[in-house]
Amino acid sequence: MNFGRGPSVVLNVGGTRYSFSREVLKDFPLRRVSRLHGCLSEQDVLEVCDDYDRERNEYFFDRHSEAFGFIMLYVRHGHLRFVPHMCELSFYNEMIYWGLEGSHLDYCCQRRLDDRMSETCTYYAAEEPPGEPAGGPEGKGRRPAGAEGGRWLERMRRTFEEPTSSVAAQVLATVSILFVIVSMVVLCASTLPEWRVPENRSVEEQSRYTAESVREPSGIIEAICIGWFTAECIVRFIVSKNKCEFVRRPLNIIDLLAITPYYISVLMTVFTGENSQLQRAGVTLRVLRMMRIFWVIKLARHFIGLQTLGLTLKRCYREMVMLLVFICVAMAIFSALSQLLENGLDLGTKNKDYASIPAACWWVIISMTTVGYGDMCPITVPGRILGGICVVSGIVLLALPITFIYHSFVQCYHELKFRSARYSRSLSAEFLN
Repeated sequence: MNFGRGPSVVLNVGGTRYSFSREVLKDFPLRRVSRLHGCLSEQDVLEVCDDYDRERNEYFFDRHSEAFGFIMLYVRHGHLRFVPHMCELSFYNEMIYWGLEGSHLDYCCQRRLDDRMSETCTYYAAEEPPGEPAGGPEGKGRRPAGAEGGRWLERMRRTFEEPTSSVAAQVLATVSILFVIVSMVVLCASTLPEWRVPENRSVEEQSRYTAESVREPSGIIEAICIGWFTAECIVRFIVSKNKCEFVRRPLNIIDLLAITPYYISVLMTVFTGENSQLQRAGVTLRVLRMMRIFWVIKLARHFIGLQTLGLTLKRCYREMVMLLVFICVAMAIFSALSQLLENGLDLGTKNKDYASIPAACWWVIISMTTVGYGDMCPITVPGRILGGICVVSGIVLLALPITFIYHSFVQCYHELKFRSARYSRSLSAEFLN
């Protein structure tokens, strides 16, 4: 410690005094307390604490003494829990002041904090040490060139990745949503007979990207949408922190799947010619053209509901696999029994719809899911009894994992809602400024 005298220092937090040696402060787990070790003058000390007594070498902090007592229990024993009968948000504010984060809390308290912050849409920003955000080691009010560039890239990244992080991000998200909607309307309208008949072209001819088709209104709109999505994807790739992680993200993979079919179709038209057998067949190009439907999934970047669905599926893959196993086992059993009862036994009446076990699997799956198309049904009494058991067992088996999936869905929704509220708060601050 470069300021003060004496072998020990005293922390006075809300009237409760704690004594420490100088060496302990150097690597103290609380960031605010450890900053006292590097103070060179009384002015530096007063930037960390509220008051200082030179004679007794005592530092005063006007904070909640009971909350600091629980924080000191974490320093000694490694477990941090909420103070009884104290607001979770108030205690979290004390944690932020002393340099702790929500991840330091025990798991049960983390859940309580997440629920409370989701209800109130509250976010506390960690307090940065003085001097570092403004100028760091080079002095206040001045930033290194590298830090300035990194700050600009981070702001660009948040603009493209977080639609609620700023006004520019919301404008960009709105434009992107409009392009997705327009492209989907054009895609749906291009399959209408009224769209093709006046042009006097077949489906195979419409699937080709010829010079004439590009000059048409639908071709121009499609080219503009593809150009926007391509530019957006390229910019997001440039400003991303980790290029490999960017390529592995599911939403970015969907963007590539939605963009590449257009360029593949154009290249196939250029290299194969307009009158080639491949172009006349048109099957490959029609498949590539219909892959534009993946653009709808791009809306997940801007809507919490779709993000919640994807995050829930990611976290509940074990429950989903368990659900599929339940269905497959039941389908194997009931399809074999139904084929035996309806067609395998020589009872004088054979149901041709159940001629094989694979054919009976279709009836089992629509019965277990209570869809019941009625295209095939049992006609024998044992078969109908088996059908009733199949329906009831399907309800039970499908309901078993639903509870776990539901709770995970609610938790994911609250997490994403809190994250959106956090960026909305920064958006409001930017708008007011």
